[in-house]
Amino acid sequence: MKKWLITIVVLLLSFSSSTAQASSNIVYIALGDSLAAGQTPNKAIDTGYTDLIAQELTRSKQLAYYSKSLAFPGYTTTDVLKTVRSKEAKELLKNATVVTISAGANDLLRLVQANPSNGSIAFQQISADNALNNVRKNMTEIIQEVQTIAPKAKVYIMGYYFAYPHARDSQKQGVQKELNTLHSILKTVSEANGATYVSVEELFARNEKQLVPNRADVHPTMEGYRLMANAFFQQYNARLQVSQSELPVPNPLTFEQILNKQKEEVIKPVSRIEGFDRYLSLTELKPYV
Repeated sequence: MKKWLITIVVLLLSFSSSTAQASSNIVYIALGDSLAAGQTPNKAIDTGYTDLIAQELTRSKQLAYYSKSLAFPGYTTTDVLKTVRSKEAKELLKNATVVTISAGANDLLRLVQANPSNGSIAFQQISADNALNNVRKNMTEIIQEVQTIAPKAKVYIMGYYFAYPHARDSQKQGVQKELNTLHSILKTVSEANGATYVSVEELFARNEKQLVPNRADVHPTMEGYRLMANAFFQQYNARLQVSQSELPVPNPLTFEQILNKQKEEVIKPVSRIEGFDRYLSLTELKPYV
């Protein structure tokens, strides 16, 4: 009799746990640069890793709210820190339960002189060192600010891939070393402040030229964003994964189209999946990640 009772209790607890997970109300806010925004290799905005995370959380009936309106192309860690401290960000973040942050690459990549026609890439070491020190300082403050504003949120810091796969092999080593340092800083700062670091470089290394196809642009394909989303889920909940069959049909919007849409429509609250509301102004467009 006792064995039957124990079995029933275990089954009830399991059912209760799975039901609670299925009915969770996850509030997901994405922060950062153009990778968080979903920029394509052709200077448009489409489905990015943050949208795919939201899509999978929706499919598993866990998502209550999603916004990537705090993600902007070209943002450095200084820009992200300023954004986090804004009134708009505080309103969006205060109820967040999941926050992803892509920041740091622009601090470094804006210093790189890349010539896609001959495959050369170069940078100044002193400037790179200063930029990486700034990343360390700013990312620490960003994480702490987010944790203060959104005490219920789990914070995930996204890593980067090698942004210049089409460069000459003889040119890659120096920039790769600096990106490795960036990844190390992001990982160390994350762990020191109770956030989770999400590494993606290993997934891209297997097929980097196809995942970053434009010699003159550092942004990935939607498949690249799928890999980033799944790297996140490996840390968040490995049972959730975005399959290739779940990728939406590409529907890129140019920056001009987004701006025109803003002018034509009354500004709406940010929806669960739609990420373009209150999105960009011409002064905020920058030619980096």
